[in-house]
Amino acid sequence: MSDTLVQELIEAGVHFGHRASRWNPKMAPYIYARKNGIHIIDIRETVRGLLRAKKYLAQVASQGSLILFVGTKRQAGPAVERESLRCHMPFVSERWLGGCLTNFRTVRSRLTRLEQVEKIRAGEELQTYSKKMQSSLSREYRKMYRNLNGIRTLNRMPECLVVVDPNKEKNCIKEARSLGITTVALIDTDCDPDVVDLPIPGNDDGIRSVELIMRHLAEAILIGSQAAAAAKGKDKDAKPEPVNAAAAAAAAKDGNA
Repeated sequence: MSDTLVQELIEAGVHFGHRASRWNPKMAPYIYARKNGIHIIDIRETVRGLLRAKKYLAQVASQGSLILFVGTKRQAGPAVERESLRCHMPFVSERWLGGCLTNFRTVRSRLTRLEQVEKIRAGEELQTYSKKMQSSLSREYRKMYRNLNGIRTLNRMPECLVVVDPNKEKNCIKEARSLGITTVALIDTDCDPDVVDLPIPGNDDGIRSVELIMRHLAEAILIGSQAAAAAKGKDKDAKPEPVNAAAAAAAAKDGNA
């Protein structure tokens, strides 16, 4: 266990859980102690969950698959958006649209509409609209941009989801489970670990805690993406060995003999 990582987690307050009265009994294996009515998360379990998740995400990214970040709570939104952009993955940081995964075709059609509105606003065509219509287009654009901008690059189903607080994102988790999509989640002491595939026990309300976990996961994805790019470049640079014409002719002659 890396002492540096443990120190980082402690300084970020990842080990602080919720009030004991709000706990989920299924989180018992991940709880170290109870202090002043607050559960303290076992930092060793956090490290195990984090390392397991990083290894898995690096593997997924190395295969060129998409990873969708989801965190719509106020404390998580900025970190989710920043880290997903850093590792070039789609994200949802404002509002989870019902059917984002299970009704994927309809969501993609809304993205097409967003691009159409952007084209109208950027061109001279907007001047041909009445002021009322321009105002309506602006409202439509702001709403669609807020909800859809992060998933522009989601041109196919993601291989897995990175979620902050499964309780808050229960609809997202439900859709992922129904489609068999793997979920990696930062879970606090009031969450049910059984609903996610790779739980990372930790504080999902603290800004520093969420930022630290998201940064580590994004770095793992970047490593996997770099490995995929390197492998692709190696395959592209590889050239077939030149054929020895004389040897090939001799072999053909022997075969015909």
